[in-house]
Order: sequence, then structure tokens, then C-alpha cells
Amino acid sequence: MEISQLILGTMMYSPDSYHHDTKMLDTFFEKGGNALDTAHIYGGGNSERLIGQWMQERKNRDAVFLIDKGGHPHGGVPNRVSPEYVKQDLDENLRRLNTDYIDLYMLHRDDTSIQVSTIIDYLNEEIQEGRIRAIAASNWEPARIDAANRYASENGLHGFVACSNNISLAVQKEPIWGGCVIVDDEARQWHKDTQFPLMPWSSQARGFFSGAFTPENRTDSNMVRVYYNDDNFERFERAKKLGSGYGFSAIQVSLAYCLHLPFPIFPIIGPANLEEMESSLGALKLKLSDEEMEWLNLESDRPNY
Repeated sequence: MEISQLILGTMMYSPDSYHHDTKMLDTFFEKGGNALDTAHIYGGGNSERLIGQWMQERKNRDAVFLIDKGGHPHGGVPNRVSPEYVKQDLDENLRRLNTDYIDLYMLHRDDTSIQVSTIIDYLNEEIQEGRIRAIAASNWEPARIDAANRYASENGLHGFVACSNNISLAVQKEPIWGGCVIVDDEARQWHKDTQFPLMPWSSQARGFFSGAFTPENRTDSNMVRVYYNDDNFERFERAKKLGSGYGFSAIQVSLAYCLHLPFPIFPIIGPANLEEMESSLGALKLKLSDEEMEWLNLESDRPNY
């Protein structure tokens, strides 16, 4: 199934905000999107419940590329990647979504104490049962993905077809949540060399490029901890400058930057309203040169365009 390059994140969706959230889903699909991202942990299952209700009412399950995740720590269990826990999550995923299959199922975290063979063997059982159609890894290091896919290849099994780690124009100083993985320079080169698809979360840096954050405004401690440094504010200034010349906002430039990275990339976006959705979708229209990409990421001192 061919999917839209932008994936709509639904972390905050819930039946409690039914009219707003279904309008967002309807609009995303009307504008050409077809890929949704959710997870077992989101809203205690409310995101999945809302999507399930929407798909049932619209009778459009076949038109939706559904990405779901399991294996996230909760309930006092720090590591839940073993088959018994993932099966528990998958059972609930399917029930909440009111569907009998998930197009792309991701492990939400890794547990390096579990052999990749154990994980790949179990996930292939679920593929054989038809409950999931393909598998991916969220917050896994490239070396573990390589090991898992090598085992799968050697044994005639399905391996991971994508991963979901963080990347954005603003570089995180440290993971915003425990157990998360940031695409560093070495991982960027790995993606470029292997052309392994990336579906990055927080691709717009949690709104860092919206203009809501300045060096003086330190009210959001997480944003300060993760994004506040001179380099990221310089990237913001360059995104504003470049965008103003083309009629795009800085946050659109930041998303376009991700879209132009030299490997298959499908950013997960999380617009809070229709205006933000239009902004994100508009970033698809902005074309960036290699020189502009380098300048935005502080790899050159002067714009050569």
C-alpha cells in the first residue's frame, strides 16, 4: 500500500474530543493523507478507540494505513518487549481499534536483554496469523535493527521495514523521554547508506520553530532541557530568514528540512488544529537545495543560494 509522506500523529485523540478529532482525520484524508500513527499507551487507549470509531463510521478501514505500537513501559513494568507483554498490547490494540489487522506494528521501545531472535520469531507468528502485516521498531538503535534483520534474513522471516526515532532540524540535547533514541550523525549516515526508512516522531521539534520559544522564555522546562542552546536558536533564525524569502514560516521550513533528508523519510506530525495541519501539509510544497539544507543545519557559514 502506498502511503502519504506525512503521517498524522494521534497521541491526543479521544472520544471525549470526538468532533474536533474526527474533523482532523476527515481533513487529513481529504487532503491526500492516508497514514495514521497511534499506540497502546496513548491516552490509556483513547486514541485507538477514537480511530476505531471513526473507521467504523466512515467504513474506510481499507483506505487507512494504520501504524500502531506496543511494548511501552506501564503498570510499573519497566520493560515490556517480551512476547507475552507485546501480545497483551496487541490483543487490546485490535479490540480498541475494532479491526482484525494492523498494517504496520511497531515495538515502542527496546529491551536489549531479549534476543532479537525471540522478538522476530514472535512477530512473525502474528504476521502468519494475519493480525499484523509488517513490523517496525520505535526507539531502537541501528545496530539492534541490523541484528534483527540479519536474523530474519538468515531464517526466511520478515524483518523490520522501518524505524521511528527522533530527528528534526532542532537537535535534541538529550532524549525528552526515557528509553528514546535520537538520530545522531552516525545514525544519519546509516540511514543514508542503507536507505532504511525513518518515521521520525517530534519531527517539528515540539513547536520549537513556531516562535513561541525564545532564549528568555524558560517557562517550559522540558523544552529548555531538550532544545535550548545557541545552535538550535541559530537554526531557528536561519529557518525564519530562508522561509521569508519563499513565503513559508520557519516551522514549515523545519519540516521541509526533514522531508529533504537523503533517505526515505515519513515524518509524523501532530497538529493541534486545522490551521496547524494546513501549515504542515504546506511544507510539502517547499523545495530545498543541498546548499540550503547544509546552511540550515549550520554546516556552512553563508547561504550559497
